[in-house]
Amino acid sequence: MKITQALLDNLTAKAKESPRLRMNMDLRDSAEDTSQRMLNAIEPGSILPIHRHQKTSETVVCIRGRLVEEFYDDLERICTERIELSPGGPIVALNIPAGQWHTVQALESGTVILEMKNGKYEPTGPEDILQM
Repeated sequence: MKITQALLDNLTAKAKESPRLRMNMDLRDSAEDTSQRMLNAIEPGSILPIHRHQKTSETVVCIRGRLVEEFYDDLERICTERIELSPGGPIVALNIPAGQWHTVQALESGTVILEMKNGKYEPTGPEDILQM
């Protein structure tokens, strides 16, 4: 599979039409593939809850646009760090440790990230959403 600008444009168009202002594309080879690899088009205004992945780290690569990844402390429930990612900027990718509370915000329309996690998909439960 080639990841082309046309493919990214199509994914972004779907994100803009979605009430959530984001759309993902599964990159796994089959349903039996137990990794998690996806493209995720995220538009400004998309709301992602502050969450964590207890069993896996998460690698995020900004392949188009600009975003900020925010990290939170679960005791004080405050943002402890904001890191901007962009393909041409000083930081293009992050590896988020397992258990780290985080969220992402698109800063530009057309932002697309590549997300990768270990193991099969597990839905985020209420214990993995940080209540503010």
